Amino acid sequence: MAEPERIVDLLRVASGIAADKIRTIKQVTAATRILALNALVESNRAGEAGRGFAVVANEVKSISGRISKITQELETELSANINELSRLGEEMVVHVRGARLADLSLNMIEIIDRNLYERSCDVRWWATDSAVVDCLAKQDADAARFACKRLGVILDSYTVYLDLWVAGADGIVVANGRPERYPGAIGTDVSGSQWFREAMATQDGSAFVVTDVSLNDSLDGAQVATYATAVREGGDVAGRALGALGIFFDWESQSQAVVDGVRLTEDERKRTRALLIDRQGRVIAASDRRGVLRETVRLETSGSMGNYIDDNGAIVGYALTPGYETYRGLGWYGVIIQEPLA
Repeated sequence: MAEPERIVDLLRVASGIAADKIRTIKQVTAATRILALNALVESNRAGEAGRGFAVVANEVKSISGRISKITQELETELSANINELSRLGEEMVVHVRGARLADLSLNMIEIIDRNLYERSCDVRWWATDSAVVDCLAKQDADAARFACKRLGVILDSYTVYLDLWVAGADGIVVANGRPERYPGAIGTDVSGSQWFREAMATQDGSAFVVTDVSLNDSLDGAQVATYATAVREGGDVAGRALGALGIFFDWESQSQAVVDGVRLTEDERKRTRALLIDRQGRVIAASDRRGVLRETVRLETSGSMGNYIDDNGAIVGYALTPGYETYRGLGWYGVIIQEPLA
């Protein structure tokens, strides 16, 4: 199907042509009536000799009147039908565009869900790594150095992370995967951090925690999505919590790739914002890079997926996180806001 706006544009063109032709007909009939009137005046002056001409003039006047009536009826009927067609056309644009934007929004949030599902698996798996467990169990410098080395090997293969931290039960970081890049990590007290407190409170090794996207000062102020779980004695799922593993997902670069990758035409990109927002409505990623972690978007939702026209006339498509596998999602939305054609 052609772009829906094209159909509405063609309707506007057809409406303009019809209106122009009706004006022309009105001008012609007006001129005809004047000619008929002038002919009647002249026939009256001619007297008996102009009687036949008067009959013709009256007939022309009658036909002109009928044409005027038909023209008026045509104008009225066309106007009503064109207005209805215009309304239906605009609704079609909203429906087609809105449904497409909602589908694209769902695609965005599904990509994020699948990505973050893997992060929830990573943190639980790496918390059982013998180097990580021994680091906390032995509490000596050699074990800590080996843990740093092991975490560095992991980071070399998993480039979506900024760093991985191991903290003891007291909340002090004893090992990280990139000590050269983040030398201040070791020794940092994270006991008051949400990720550490909630990780230490998990019931067993099958559980994990995730915090809202935030700026991490210890990682050069980077935007991170933090996943964590307890490191347990012997790496056993039911073992005693020795400390916690926190993994810091490079949120900015990874999320930006998702919102930038939405399938839009070049014309659409100029008037479209692709957003990821959290459960509070806070913008956590934006294709135009504006308002991230500062702007709040209030959606007019009716169900987990849909579309509507906002107060500025823009079409808004949205989709709530559906989750993926064992990852239930965080109540985030994919949102696309598209300004109307000028």
